[in-house]
This record gives sequence, C-alpha cells and structure tokens, in this order.
Amino acid sequence: QVQLVESGGGLVQPGGSLRLSCAASGFRLDHYAIGWFRQAPGKEREGVACIGSSDVVRRYSDSVKGRFAISRDNAKRTVYLQMNNLKPEDTAVYYCAADMVLRADWSNSEAWSDYWGQGTQVTVSS
Repeated sequence: QVQLVESGGGLVQPGGSLRLSCAASGFRLDHYAIGWFRQAPGKEREGVACIGSSDVVRRYSDSVKGRFAISRDNAKRTVYLQMNNLKPEDTAVYYCAADMVLRADWSNSEAWSDYWGQGTQVTVSS
C-alpha cells in the first residue's frame, strides 16, 4: 500500500522549533522528489520546501528561507522538515507530497501529482 505519513506536529511557542517527518511506504522514495506544503484555515495550500530525489536540489519559499531546512534519509525512507524560529503565521496543517519529477513550479500543489500525506497540525502560539 502506497503511503506518505507525516508526523511531528504539535503546539509550540513563538521562537520554538519542531521537526516534521514524512515517512514513505509502498514505493521507492529514492526515485521521488518530495515537497512540503502547508494550508492555514481559509487560505490556499502553499509550497514551503522541496528536495530532489538525489538530494542535490533544495528549494524554499521566501517566507521560510533561513528558518526551515529540508533533508532526506532514503535508507530510512523518510524526509524531514526542521522548523526553527517558528512564528504564529507558520500555523497550518503541513503536508508532504511525492512526484517523480521536480518541476520548476514546485510551490504549486498541482505540480505534485503522485502521492500526498494526510497532514499534521502545527500550531505556533503563546
């Protein structure tokens, strides 16, 4: 069964950190680029970060650049999103997605057609 499962979300104070995990099963993770997206209530889903299948390419949205870091461990079939210096505006449901092709418009959720996870809630609040 093909699955992407996110974990690691929770409640954190502003300035705090969280590490999200995206665990893959049922397909060869090392053949896929992975993207992290988030969606806040009433807002469109937005791309946060992505990583190519060979870990050569990493991209970030301007809103998280310098605070978030994406990485992957293909042996563990897991992609991570380290989030530091979190802000209230980072509050959202975070999703990971997989596609065999990392497209130039990676931050567009419609560019990710293969697999999606169910999401994990991140809440940044004092």
